[in-house]
Amino acid sequence: MTHIDTVADLRAWRRTAGRVVFVPTMGALHEGHAALVREARRLAGADGRVAVSIFVNPLQFGPGEDLDRYPRTLDADLALCAEAGADRVFAPPVEEVYFSDRSIQITESRLSRVLCGASRPGHFDGVCTVVAKLFNLVQPDDAVFGKKDYQQLAILRRLVRDLDIPVQLHGLDTVREPDGLALSSRNRYLSPEERAQAPALQASLQLASEACRRGFREAGTLLSLVREHLAARAPLGRIDYAALVDRHTLEAQAQANADSLLALAVFFGGARLIDNLELD
Repeated sequence: MTHIDTVADLRAWRRTAGRVVFVPTMGALHEGHAALVREARRLAGADGRVAVSIFVNPLQFGPGEDLDRYPRTLDADLALCAEAGADRVFAPPVEEVYFSDRSIQITESRLSRVLCGASRPGHFDGVCTVVAKLFNLVQPDDAVFGKKDYQQLAILRRLVRDLDIPVQLHGLDTVREPDGLALSSRNRYLSPEERAQAPALQASLQLASEACRRGFREAGTLLSLVREHLAARAPLGRIDYAALVDRHTLEAQAQANADSLLALAVFFGGARLIDNLELD
């Protein structure tokens, strides 16, 4: 595996790489990211190549968010990528990605106005801008993203569709700790007490899912179960949102159906955790 940090080196590699499967990341990699790289390796096959990017994108951090303290662990990240089967890691400095006088940015005007986007204005514009740039640079045939950030995946599917970007997107199920907590680089911000309560996010969603299977499909009923469980099991948490939405359009639903997604965001101190569950 080779680590490159300039656009020129990336383009030189891409000219001879053949089929490429791409995994964009912001670093601070964990087993969830390793699963994405392993899936990319599987999709690429023996003759394809796997590219991973590690770039902490300043455009997707709002005022007061954790850009400065976001963990940078490049040496450990490179080791994880090599073990999981990556062929190239593109880890550029900011000035290699953005011109100092840049004046063009992508704006998403529908799917980003709800859920995480409602409390993080501009975040998904930054995501769309950097992913579009990375797609232009890497020119992958396929790209792999985790379903933990389901809104991001839905928005990037819309980006690829609306801008006719020739990349096939693949969503991979969330990788979890044994107690159900979704793996996240931000879990390291949790205190021991908060970490003990954090698995209640997925447990609350599973409780609502079980109720749905028993025939309780009204959004109010399902979301009340989520909120009540969190109040009882995670009193240190503060709910940002709990929502029942269509998994493709992210529009709120009054009743669950086969396209429904339960989505949740909870603050523990300064750490904001997200989770979700697809309903049958």
